[in-house]
Amino acid sequence: MLNEFKSFIAKGNVMDMAVGIIIGAAFTAIVTSLVGDLINPVIALFTGGIDFSGWFYVMGDQTFASIEAATEAGVPVFAVGKFVMAIINFLIVAFVVFLLVKMVNRIKEAAERPETHADEAPTGPTELEVLLQIRDALKKDA
Repeated sequence: MLNEFKSFIAKGNVMDMAVGIIIGAAFTAIVTSLVGDLINPVIALFTGGIDFSGWFYVMGDQTFASIEAATEAGVPVFAVGKFVMAIINFLIVAFVVFLLVKMVNRIKEAAERPETHADEAPTGPTELEVLLQIRDALKKDA
């Protein structure tokens, strides 16, 4: 059973997945910083400095100045703003990941394409040569 486990772990797919998870965790920190430190301030600029994370409704008759104060008081809170910010962050992260995957796929395709050299002779007749042959054949028959 131990040998089976060793062969399972040694397979390429498991190792690739492990590397992917490690790189994904490191990438998450980068994207989180990108969203929190660079993109969210730009969004705040366009929305007039509105911070959606402070948008909440208290489930009851009391009023609180902040979501933290309501949570500290033990009052149930419907935190709409945190949910909206989570959606915005998700969309931004998904778009960044999409761009990165697109870039990686483009690089992989370029690496897999066979190289063509301009100084190599074509393997067959060109389109022009074929058309000239057809023209000459039609002249002979006419």
